[in-house]
Amino acid sequence: MIEYIKGDIAEITPAYIVLDNNGIGYFVNISLYTYTNLQNNKSATVYIYESIREDAHVLYGFGDKHERELFLLLISVSGVGPNSARMIQSSLSPQELESSISTSNVSALKAVKGIGAKTAQRIIVDLKDKIKAPTDTLTIKIPANNEIFDEALAALVMLGFSQQASQKVLKKLLSDTPGLNVEDVIKKALKMM
Repeated sequence: MIEYIKGDIAEITPAYIVLDNNGIGYFVNISLYTYTNLQNNKSATVYIYESIREDAHVLYGFGDKHERELFLLLISVSGVGPNSARMIQSSLSPQELESSISTSNVSALKAVKGIGAKTAQRIIVDLKDKIKAPTDTLTIKIPANNEIFDEALAALVMLGFSQQASQKVLKKLLSDTPGLNVEDVIKKALKMM
């Protein structure tokens, strides 16, 4: 089991990071939250969850252990796999996720693409006793508008949405509310897809 990978950031998008560790490039799926925290760094330590299937070994990475713990809790819920958990963590920050679970906010979880009412309720029932309400807040840096569009588009395509539909949604979002940062644009886009 891999605990973490520490290395230079060879490539980073809102959906994945490539870490160069001693000449080996590790392709690691990340959430939007991890991307926001690592996007301006030259190197990083990413905590790993390794999903081993018959056809692939897939790495999921997190900027801190707390986010990984939330991911592990999410995938412990019946019906929530690693990709669904990553989608939840890309739509909700750890604080928003903990708050949604601790306050039984089904609608916040249902707003995530691919999460229905039954799954949202199951997440709350299974995890309410394991999660404590959040106390700290997240600050986000705001890049230029073209960067936001490009990064959000790349993230949506990596998450499995078509490029044309993603472009349409992003253009509408950025024209209606131009002051949004990448994370907020992707969160709102995920709710509109």
